[in-house]
Amino acid sequence: MSIVLDAWAVVAMFKGESAGTRVRAAIAEEDASMSSINVGEAYYVLVPNFEEWRVDDAVRELRRQVRVIDPDFELVLLAASIKASRKLSYADAFCVATAQRHRAPLWTGDPEIVALGDLVEVVDLR
Repeated sequence: MSIVLDAWAVVAMFKGESAGTRVRAAIAEEDASMSSINVGEAYYVLVPNFEEWRVDDAVRELRRQVRVIDPDFELVLLAASIKASRKLSYADAFCVATAQRHRAPLWTGDPEIVALGDLVEVVDLR
């Protein structure tokens, strides 16, 4: 696995933001992964902006392009430990934990995650 994507990166891609171009290229060229928790996060962020059926289709396509990782109990505990010690959402703790577990850089533009460079290698897409 070479990169882990946060929901922020995927939302930027679907919204056609400048960082999204870089994310789309990385998905095509890299072995990209994403926690299923963060896929769900991207879904609920996108639904207010697009028709739900379009978001459904986009998420299905995303699942064909990236490896979606469902958390096991150990990953749940790692994410909970990160959440307990840092100021970030529980969903964000899952992408950090996933990147830590796989020793892969985490692609995001979320300032709360970018600030965690001491925990995980972060690629700041802002």
